[in-house]
Amino acid sequence: MDKRDFYDVLGVDRSVNDKDLKSAFRKLAMQYHPDRNQGDAEAESKFREATEAYEVLKDPQTRSAYDQYGHAAFEQGGRGGPGFGQDFSSSMSDIFDDLFGDFMGRRGGGGGGRERGADLRYNMEISLDDAFNGKTAQIRVPTSVTCETCTGSGAKPGTVPQTCNTCGGIGKVRASQGFFTIERTCPTCQGRGESITDPCGGCGGLGRTTKERNLSVNIPKGVEEGTRIRLAGEGEAGTRGGPTGDLYIFLSIQPHEFFQRDGADLFCLVPLSMTTAALGGEIEVPTVDGGRARVKVPDGTQSGKQFRLRGKGMPVLRSKQAGDLFIQVTVETPVNLSRKQKQLLKDFEAASQDSNNPESSSFFSRVKEFWDGLSD
Repeated sequence: MDKRDFYDVLGVDRSVNDKDLKSAFRKLAMQYHPDRNQGDAEAESKFREATEAYEVLKDPQTRSAYDQYGHAAFEQGGRGGPGFGQDFSSSMSDIFDDLFGDFMGRRGGGGGGRERGADLRYNMEISLDDAFNGKTAQIRVPTSVTCETCTGSGAKPGTVPQTCNTCGGIGKVRASQGFFTIERTCPTCQGRGESITDPCGGCGGLGRTTKERNLSVNIPKGVEEGTRIRLAGEGEAGTRGGPTGDLYIFLSIQPHEFFQRDGADLFCLVPLSMTTAALGGEIEVPTVDGGRARVKVPDGTQSGKQFRLRGKGMPVLRSKQAGDLFIQVTVETPVNLSRKQKQLLKDFEAASQDSNNPESSSFFSRVKEFWDGLSD
């Protein structure tokens, strides 16, 4: 069967630039890759076809030859396309290095085993007062730091790491298995690309040691439960001179004796005597800054009634605004009554009218109607 035109295979015009050519092939390669279409012979065939087309067109010289002579340029002793010669596996591997190296790390160069240090997490519990006022806290963090003896190289002072003979400093080795080229971490250097024959006595060749450090953490006003504070470069030191990770402080806020928090707003549950609720009056309530606020209670106040104190809540993080304080009252039923007090309440009950207790009167009236309806 005649071969399809390579430009048609990739779905591009003959004037396509290198960037769009690569993008077109990447899309097809992802779609028809055998790993994503196991057992699908048609997908494997399309994958081979697209790979062969890209291998020819990505090179200016072979593309020029193809533009002049078509497929005949690579037949009868001409340059073998990647779908025909024994070098197809290595050619395809090079193509994928070119396309996907940015995502998986470029092959070649090895990096000398210099890996970034791990990020660390530190859980800190603070009071609501600290969240309101902000503070500077001192913490002690056990972590890995760069070895002072070898300055992070891992090698004994006066010596240097040697390039790995197995992988040539790349950190990976390749092995062809039929259609594919398999790439694995070098078993000799464990992917570092180099080996240390004479390790540093201070760190055993790792380039870092364990040490407890004192750090200062600035906690701004208005932080909430779960707030994360990042200290760049204060994490674990990298191996053999690699970059340092970061330290993340996760904040949790202790429960408060009086206040419950919802974002920037605070809620305070205040028990109210029956007489104050009935007759009205004033009560004095605490505020989160340690002050006091007076709240006027109107007569006939019921349980669940809220009074709003504007601007008396928590500060909003990185803002000059503040939330509100909500005082929610609950009417307390008297207990441990004396005989005289009980008699006074009985006299009050006898003198009461429906209008004195409108909600209970309405409720029991509707209940009576409900029962009467069932008996009809």
